[in-house]
Amino acid sequence: MLFALSLMASLGLALLLVRLTGLSSEAAAGRQDAELRRACGLIQDAYSFYSTGWSGPASTDDSAAFRHDLADVVKLAVQPLSGISGGVWQADTGVIAYVAPGNASLSPAGLEALESAGAAVLQDGLPASREGGDLRIETCGLGGPVANLAAFAVARVETAPAVNQLWLGLGVLLLLLVAMALWLSRLVRAWGRHVRAIETALAGHEAGALPRLAPTGERELDRIIAALNASSARLEAAQLETVELSRRVAQSERLAALGRVAAGVAHEIRNPIASMRLKAEGALVGDTARRYRALEAVLVQVGRLERLASELLTMTQRHTSLPQNVELRDFLLSCAADHGGAVQVAAPAMQVALDPELIRRALDNLLRNAAAVATETTITAGVVGSELRVTVADNGPGVAPELRDHLFEPFVTGRADGTGLGLPIARELVESHGGQLWLSDFGGEDHGAVFTLTLPFEGPWPAS
Repeated sequence: MLFALSLMASLGLALLLVRLTGLSSEAAAGRQDAELRRACGLIQDAYSFYSTGWSGPASTDDSAAFRHDLADVVKLAVQPLSGISGGVWQADTGVIAYVAPGNASLSPAGLEALESAGAAVLQDGLPASREGGDLRIETCGLGGPVANLAAFAVARVETAPAVNQLWLGLGVLLLLLVAMALWLSRLVRAWGRHVRAIETALAGHEAGALPRLAPTGERELDRIIAALNASSARLEAAQLETVELSRRVAQSERLAALGRVAAGVAHEIRNPIASMRLKAEGALVGDTARRYRALEAVLVQVGRLERLASELLTMTQRHTSLPQNVELRDFLLSCAADHGGAVQVAAPAMQVALDPELIRRALDNLLRNAAAVATETTITAGVVGSELRVTVADNGPGVAPELRDHLFEPFVTGRADGTGLGLPIARELVESHGGQLWLSDFGGEDHGAVFTLTLPFEGPWPAS
C-alpha cells in the first residue's frame, strides 16, 4: 500500500515535471522566434538603407559586388545578436548572401526549409518560419530595385538541456522507487517473520499468561515487544496477587462460615442444656414422680441433641449417588406414606434412574418442613426436556420475606423447634445427585411455598 502510494506520487511528480519542461521549451521557442523576427527585421532595415536611391546592378561584375555588399549588410544587422545567422535568398537563384560563425553553410534540410519559407514570403508577402533538421529559419521580404529577394535569419534549435536533465531526474526517481520497493519488501518480510514468531509464541501459552518475547532487532517492533514483556510481568504479578487475595478471601469465608456454624451449634446446644439443667435441678428437690418426669424431659432434649449431631454429620459427609431404575410414581407414593395422608402425589407411571436413599432423605426434609406449617402437601413430578422435575407445594403461609435470601443457609429457620439444617441438607443431597434444589415460589395469602428439584433424566423407560 505504501509502495503504491509512493508510486502514484512519483508518477504525478513526473507528469508535472514533464509538463513544466514542455512549457519551458515552448517559452524558449517563443523567445527564439522573437529573436529571429527581430534579426529578419534588422536585415530588412539595413537593406532598405543600403538600397535607397540605387537602381540595382547593371552588369555581372556589379552582381558580384552586390553579393558582397549584401553580405556586409547582413553582417552589420546580425552581428549584435548571439547565436543567430542571417542571409539573403533570391527565387530561382537560392542563397546569394549568408553570414554565419565560422563561415558555416546551411545543411540540405536547412536549404529545403529556406526554399519553402522564401516561396511563401514571395507569394503572400508575409513573414514565414520553417524548421529544417536542427535549424529554425525566419524569412521576410525585401523591397528595392532587385526583385524576388527575401531576408532570412537562422538559429539552431536547441536540444533543451532541461529536458535531458528531466529524463535524468526521472531515471534517478525510478531507481529510488525500485530501491524503496526492495527495501519495503525486505521490511515487510522481516516484520511478517517476526510477527509470526510472536504469534506462535503467544499461541503456545495458556490463557491469561504471556510468554517472555525475545528482541527481534527491529527498533519499532522491539518497542512493542518491550511493552508486551512489561505487561506480562505486570500480569504475572497481578495473578500472583489475585491468587493470594483469593486464598485470603476463601480463608476468611471459611472462618466466617465456621463462625456462623459454631454460633448456630452453640445456640442449638445451649437451649437443650439449659432445659436439662432446669429439669435436673427440679428433680433434685422433688419426689419420685417429679424426678421421673424430669428424666423424660432430659431424654427428649438428649434426642434433640442427637438429631442435631446427626444432621451436622450429614452436612459434612460427602455423598455419592448410586442411581437405580425405580418406578417414579410408586417411589413418590412411598415417600408420601411416611408423612401421613395429607400428602398427595401427581406423577406418571414410568421408570427413572435415581438414588432412592438420597432423594428420599431430601424429600423427607421438604415434607417435614411442609407438614409443620401446612395441612395439605402435593408432590408433582414429570420430565421436562432432559430433566426429571419434582415439586413440593403446600397450602401454608409461605416463606417470610426476611428468610427468603438466607433460606438454604445453616441454622436459618422460622420454627422455634427447628434446627435450620433440613433445607441445606436437602440441597446437598440433591446436588450430590447432579441436580438442583431451589425455592420456586415464596407463597402468599392464597397459596403456600413451592420447592422444585431437578435431576438428570436418563431414559425414557416403558411404564410399569
